[in-house]
Amino acid sequence: MIVVEGLAKAFGNVEAVKEATFSAEDGQITGLLGPNGAGKTTCLRTIYGLLKADRGSAQIDGIDVAVDPLAARRQLGIFPDRVGGFARLTTRETIDYFASLQGLDSDQRRAAIAQISQEMELDEIIDRRTKGFSQGQRMKVALAAALVHQPRNLLLDEPSRGLDVMAARNLREYLRKQRDAGRCVVLSSHAMSEVEAVCDKVVVIAGGQVVAQGSPSALCDQTGEDQFEDAFVAIVGSAEGLAV
Repeated sequence: MIVVEGLAKAFGNVEAVKEATFSAEDGQITGLLGPNGAGKTTCLRTIYGLLKADRGSAQIDGIDVAVDPLAARRQLGIFPDRVGGFARLTTRETIDYFASLQGLDSDQRRAAIAQISQEMELDEIIDRRTKGFSQGQRMKVALAAALVHQPRNLLLDEPSRGLDVMAARNLREYLRKQRDAGRCVVLSSHAMSEVEAVCDKVVVIAGGQVVAQGSPSALCDQTGEDQFEDAFVAIVGSAEGLAV
């Protein structure tokens, strides 16, 4: 479970995140939804300790990120906003590297790689160098690296960016499996259709602030709209003082 209370982060005079408060439950997929530049990535980076919050707190399974960042990160699998890779390493070597960063010994790493390879159907590419992989293949390797230590919480920043239809569909199915296994899954996106399709709860962020949260259907009810996209526009337009 992830709990964020009064989280704030500024860069100079720019307040990227303003007193954000929300929670993400185990066994649910929670989406951070907002326009480009709304503060979603900054919020995630502060939650997993890449950035230091100016105010407020983030707790991962009861561990305060600011107090014990290493222990908090051990509870997390992180899928960053830019999925790269090590072109000269094989899939196995890449996953092994990230497993070692989590403190797994050689026997534990061997067993963990075998398990995640089976779960994510990586056998065909497990001993291939990642150079030349498709975006979908890179996504699978990055997810495997994030999950090799079997964390209870998974953070993903724009996970479907650059994926084709089939790869995006496979990603959604995999995230549902993680939810059904009882994990807490948090993803950021500006794609309303993606969030509506996969998320149990939506946290709408505009101008660095949490302006609404609830299930897609609850947000529709709240705004009196039939379509989720219309509900989102109504919420964000109201928050920014725009005519909708």
